Amino acid sequence: MVHHAKELIMKIPPDAEFVEICGEIHAENLTVAEWREIESDDMFQSEHFCGGFEAIEDAFCFSYYSPDGPEYWFQITLEEAQRIAAGELITLDLRLPRQTL
Repeated sequence: MVHHAKELIMKIPPDAEFVEICGEIHAENLTVAEWREIESDDMFQSEHFCGGFEAIEDAFCFSYYSPDGPEYWFQITLEEAQRIAAGELITLDLRLPRQTL
C-alpha cells in the first residue's frame, strides 16, 4: 500500500524532547525570512526527532522515530514552534513518509 504524505495517521502532543527542540528554535530569534537563508533539513537532532527548516514549505519539517518502530513525518510553522516552546498545548499531526512503488 502506498501512503501519501498528506494522509494523517495520528495526532500526538509534543513531548519534553520536542519542546526542548522548539526552545532551541525560539532561542535563535530569527524571522521566517532569516530561517529561509539558513535552511537545513537536519539542524535539530535528538533521540527521536530529526529535522530543520525547509524554505519550500516555509516550515520546520521533522522525522519522528517512534520508540515502537515506525518513522513519521510532520511539519510545524515558526509560530507553532514558538507556541510549543512557550508550553502551549498543540498537537503534532503525524504522517507516514512518502513511499514509492
